[in-house]
Amino acid sequence: MSFHHPSIWFLLLLVLLPVIWWRRRRRPRRTAVGFSSIALLHEAGTTWAVRLRAIVPILRALALILLVICLARPRRADEQTRIFTEGIAIQLVVDRSGSMRAMDFTLDGKPADRLTVVKNVVEEFVSGGDDLPGRPDDLVGLITFATFADSISPLTLDQDYLVEAVRRTAVATEREGASTAIGDAVALGVERLHRLSDRKDLRGADRQIKSRIMILLTDGESNAGDIDPVTAAELAATCDIRIYTIGAGTRSGLAPVPMRDPFTGRQVIRRVRVSIDERTLKRIAEITGGEYFRATDTESLRDIYARIDELEKTEIEQRRYRRFAELPVQSVRLGPLRLPPLLAVVFVLLALELFLATTRLRTVP
Repeated sequence: MSFHHPSIWFLLLLVLLPVIWWRRRRRPRRTAVGFSSIALLHEAGTTWAVRLRAIVPILRALALILLVICLARPRRADEQTRIFTEGIAIQLVVDRSGSMRAMDFTLDGKPADRLTVVKNVVEEFVSGGDDLPGRPDDLVGLITFATFADSISPLTLDQDYLVEAVRRTAVATEREGASTAIGDAVALGVERLHRLSDRKDLRGADRQIKSRIMILLTDGESNAGDIDPVTAAELAATCDIRIYTIGAGTRSGLAPVPMRDPFTGRQVIRRVRVSIDERTLKRIAEITGGEYFRATDTESLRDIYARIDELEKTEIEQRRYRRFAELPVQSVRLGPLRLPPLLAVVFVLLALELFLATTRLRTVP
């Protein structure tokens, strides 16, 4: 709580109140009614009305004190922060084809399949962890693809929902279709990013979409789908969408992949030849103004997402302002209590003092 600066000098009037009270006490009293002796009145004792007569000047004094305080304009400041954000719409496009089972990455010092490591790094990219600060002010969505592309999470600020969707992602089975439809996935991502302007929940004055980007991660070649990856990239460039492409997997061409032995039924690890269409991924990045990265292990994958995080920064501007509640004319909440305006208290005290002074606690003269 504070006082209005030019009006705070009215508090000096509080010094005069004791002076006025002292002068009134020093002033000689006039005889109200002439009487020969009041001995009998002393013997009769005093009533409760006589004992409570001191309430009248107390009420008047309290009313005057509060009135002086009201003139000084006490105020309670409520400081608020308005955050203006120029965020980025990030569409994550993650390959979950059969080759993502290859165990040429490590996690916590143990061999792990590619998709598990990708999910772990993507979660850090979204929520923050290690050298990644997270993207709390950006819209992030998730598309996964194998033979078919699926929108798993819309572009959202709800990080918990998105992270849960990432954790549920699994390698596609043969029944689902374990091929790689890169072009369809990119086209679906373009459609989701392009339709952002139609979403009513993103039309607030405090949030604007600074740019639209896509992060495409795959470990193979496009061998399914109806749309050519380069054609989808040209469509993205037309919509001003920048695509960062990541090729994930060992450079040796052979990767350990868990398989079921048809004779024993047991799961065994076999080295299978896998290849990444780096030429197409580089072409996609070139057409859209993005960059191509190659991740050969967990650390390089984490470094790639950190690099993208540095390239795509969100601008945040904070505007602080104060809203004052004038206590003389506005009620305020103090914990569980709501206090009435001070002027209302002044009027109540004066009305109560006037009522008591003219009725039961009336004195003569």
